[in-house]
This record gives sequence, structure tokens and C-alpha cells, in this order.
Amino acid sequence: MGSYILKRLLLMIPTLLGVMLLTFAVIQFVPGGPVEKIIAQMEGNGGDADARLNGGGTENLGDKNTSNYRGAKGLDPEFIKKLEKQFGFDKPPGERFLLMISNYARFDFGDSYFRSKSVLSLIAEKLPVSISLGLWILIITYAVSIPLGIRKAIKDGTSFDIWTSAVISIGYAIPSFILAIFLIIVFAGGSYYNWFPLRLLTSDNFSDLSIWGKIKDYAWHLVLPLVSIGIGSFATMTLLTKNSFLDEIRKQYVTTARAKGLTENKVLYGHVFRNAMLLVISGFPGAFLHAFFAGSLLIEQVFSLDGLGYLTYKSVLDRDYAVVFASLYIFTLIGLVVALISDLTYTWIDPRIDFEARDL
Repeated sequence: MGSYILKRLLLMIPTLLGVMLLTFAVIQFVPGGPVEKIIAQMEGNGGDADARLNGGGTENLGDKNTSNYRGAKGLDPEFIKKLEKQFGFDKPPGERFLLMISNYARFDFGDSYFRSKSVLSLIAEKLPVSISLGLWILIITYAVSIPLGIRKAIKDGTSFDIWTSAVISIGYAIPSFILAIFLIIVFAGGSYYNWFPLRLLTSDNFSDLSIWGKIKDYAWHLVLPLVSIGIGSFATMTLLTKNSFLDEIRKQYVTTARAKGLTENKVLYGHVFRNAMLLVISGFPGAFLHAFFAGSLLIEQVFSLDGLGYLTYKSVLDRDYAVVFASLYIFTLIGLVVALISDLTYTWIDPRIDFEARDL
């Protein structure tokens, strides 16, 4: 197992480099950039900056003493050069990429272009929101979906199986942000009841509350966001668990175990569970990354929660490439590590699995 872990760790390096190189290359062809954003703002078009960036890009105006940036005719070329040096665009793309990777290898992500903060401090500032949403929705999803999926497999074809399938299918079909808006209208003082807080994860007087009061306040703020995200996440995991258990229950070794007089719980949890859970665990890396980094973007906006999803989205719009590349690097690295942990979990559940015997 040690050699397999080493191989996987070594394979992370070219994978990470490939992802970063591809994204870096694509960014070179994206119209606009941080320099043009500054130029547009200084030309008095700050409110129209996004339109200028999306429709502009760079163009050669013909004059050797004229800036290559659209909208920069009235600015001093020396000032433009200082801007390029400030953002690192005075160097060739290859040199910029190598410098970026060498810094990222030391987890030196530099400073945000427009927020006057280091990238790490920005990520650390937004991390509690994403952890709160991602961790709890992951725990709740697995805690509900796995037992429910097992029960549906045992009761396959019964009325319980049919109506629970209908409920989770409806939940899966409802977009999370639509449900979030509906919950706000009904339960957060929109038009009917004012039972839950509308925004943020804590109240304004959170620091003055007792420990128990802080726990209740934090939990109360999480109810609507978690319901909005989680209602659609149960379907995939529940049906995956059910189908995995059904496939195992129908195999010959289960019939043999029952014929030997083993109880149903012994058959189910002593034999079937280990094999059926392998397929469920295989979906953990995707569920983990979705819960932490992708699934909460719209919910963060609806409930005014400033987390990692919204930070990355806003950085893309603002052309804050320092934050964009750092977030991509961190997210990719975490994804690779989680995938490795998932494989190691396979061997913990079923020691018969030998990853060293297979080719990578």
C-alpha cells in the first residue's frame, strides 16, 4: 500500500500542473484583464467596466507610443507600464506561469489585485461559511440517504419504496435557489411567517450570547440554507445506496448465507454492507467537492453568505486572477487528496482490495 500511495502522490504533480497550465493558457485568450479594468475605471467608465472587458480585449492602435489597451489613449504610457509591472504582465506568459507555479509550490499565493489583502487571508476569511454549509450538508446527506437507501432496498417495490422515491425525485427536480427564495418568502418574513433569519450565519449580538445561545443561533441560521441545498442532494445518494444493496442482495452468497440460518441483520450488515458501500464511497470525492465549493454559490447569494463559492465567482468577474488561480490550485489539490483518501477507504471497508496489484 505504501508504494501505491507514493505513486498517487507523485501523479498529483503532473495532474496539478496540467490543470493549472490549461487554465492559464485559456486565460491568455480571454478578453480583458486587470489592467484594462483599471483603465476603464480611470477613464470614468467604472460602472461600465464589465461591458468594456467583455467586448474589448487588447488591440494594437498602430502608434509605437500608444498603449495597446483599448480606452487608454488619454493615459500616460509610462503609467500603463507600471500597471503591467504591478500585475506581473511585463513578463512573457511562460515566465509568469513558471513563477506562479514555483510560488504556489510554497503555498505563496500573493495578494489580491483589487482587495488589498493576501489571497490566503481572503480564503481564510471566507472559509468558515463554506465549511458550515459543506460539512453539515455532507453529514446530513450521508446520515439520511444511506439508511433510507438501505430501507428502500429491503422494501423494494412496496408502498414505502414508491412514495419515498416520489418525494426525493420531486426534491431533486426543484432548483435549490428557487426553493431558497420560496423558503424566504414563507418562513423568513417575506410574506407569511418570520420564523427564521434572512441573512448571514449569526446574529448581530452573537458575541454577547451564552455558549448554548451561540449554538442555537448558529443552528437557526443554518436551517434554511441547508434545506435549500440538501433537498436535492438526497436523491442521488439514496438511489445509489438502494441500487448497490439491491445488486448485492440478489447475489448467490446472500442466498447461501440465509440458507445457513443467519439473521437478516447479520446477512445485511455483516456481508452485504461491506460490498454495497464500495460504490457509495466512490461518489464521496465528487459529493465532497460539490458540497464545499460548487453547490452553495447561488445559496450564498440568496442568503447573503460570503463564502468561497461567491469569492471565486466574483474574482472571475473582476478579473482578479490571483484569487482565481489560487482557488483553482487549492480546490484541485484538495480534490486529488480526497480521491486518494477515498481509495484508502476502500481497503478499510474491504481488505481484499489491493490497489498495488493494478496498474495506475
